[in-house]
Amino acid sequence: MPEPAPGTRDSGARDSGARDSGARDLAAQDIAATPSAVPSGPGARRGRPRPFGGRSRRIDPGALATHAVLSLGAVAMVFPFVWQVMTAFKTLPEAVRVPPSVLPETWNWAGFAQVFTAVPFGEMLTNSLLNTAGRTLGQLVFCSLAAYAFARLRFRGKNVLFAVFLSVLMVPPQLLVLPQHEIMQKLGLLNSVPALFLPGMFSAFGTFLLRQFFLAMPRELEEAARIDGAGPLRIFWSIMLPLVRPALAALAVITAMWSWNDLLWPLVVNTDPAKAPVSAGLISLEGQFMTNWPVLMAGSVIASLPMLLLYVLLQRHFVQGIALSGSKG
Repeated sequence: MPEPAPGTRDSGARDSGARDSGARDLAAQDIAATPSAVPSGPGARRGRPRPFGGRSRRIDPGALATHAVLSLGAVAMVFPFVWQVMTAFKTLPEAVRVPPSVLPETWNWAGFAQVFTAVPFGEMLTNSLLNTAGRTLGQLVFCSLAAYAFARLRFRGKNVLFAVFLSVLMVPPQLLVLPQHEIMQKLGLLNSVPALFLPGMFSAFGTFLLRQFFLAMPRELEEAARIDGAGPLRIFWSIMLPLVRPALAALAVITAMWSWNDLLWPLVVNTDPAKAPVSAGLISLEGQFMTNWPVLMAGSVIASLPMLLLYVLLQRHFVQGIALSGSKG
């Protein structure tokens, strides 16, 4: 075979060397791009695997302190309820024993039966349900109407009138007891269930809470409804009111809990145990010289169940309503 020329051999050698150098560079890039199975860095020197993402997790002292404080607060709030439930299952000697014990030695259910014989507890529960339903429904209706008027309608003196409404929040409720009692007396409603909820069917707080929600609604919704021929009441009922359901749920929970636990007003307007709510009935279980604590705690547990159930059912809307009540469009 003919021998290639010297220039051709040199050119081929240079091309082969260039190809080998390029292959080595590509191999080095592939190795650099491939994650190593052996960890490197400070974590590897200490013999510990590096966490996902290549960054070590550090405990934030601030977050740890926050969780510790919240945990202590949760325990402080839950412990009285746990003590109440445990006491309801104890006997009277065990409930007044010193030092006290958290868990009962024998689970005694007699207190739950005795509470219905000590006072007309069934009728009191019914009165509390009527009182709570009357106040809650009244505030949902009247406060939503007033809030919509203050937020979306235009009339003279609106801001001044709303300021007067808010000024009611600065008046202690105890100052209104005597005037309201006189009104109930002149209406002949003393010692009756309507006297429990009639004065509480409207609140300035409920009006303010719902007004903040109505202010956040876009005006384009009302304008589109007016073009279709809807009036103010139609817009309120069909368009605006369904959009503020979280605020309505929040107001319903707050009003129901306040009505269920109200004690001062029922003691003022009612002296008949058959017309009193459960809050007044629990007070009557306290004796002058001795109190049957298991019976009292059993009644308290029964009285707490409706509000716990209401809050569980409306918890999502309640939290959403409180979180969005401060927004304004």
